[in-house]
Amino acid sequence: MTSNDLNQLTGSIIGAAIEVHRILGPGLLESAYEECLCRELALHSIAFERQKDIPIDYKGVALNCGYRLDVVVADR
Repeated sequence: MTSNDLNQLTGSIIGAAIEVHRILGPGLLESAYEECLCRELALHSIAFERQKDIPIDYKGVALNCGYRLDVVVADR
């Protein structure tokens, strides 16, 4: 992915987040914003994963310690 592609993707993600906030406003639970952001990303055909586990490498073994990324966009 070129830096121009990355800048365009970043702009699209920020635009999606602003659209969600514009419609919902402040004060809801994070889970509501996450759900709506993912819907907005899907409407724009932007690939994403939700609640992706992040293992911790301990002495060469990947351990699932409960860390998760809320949303991963375009494998980034």
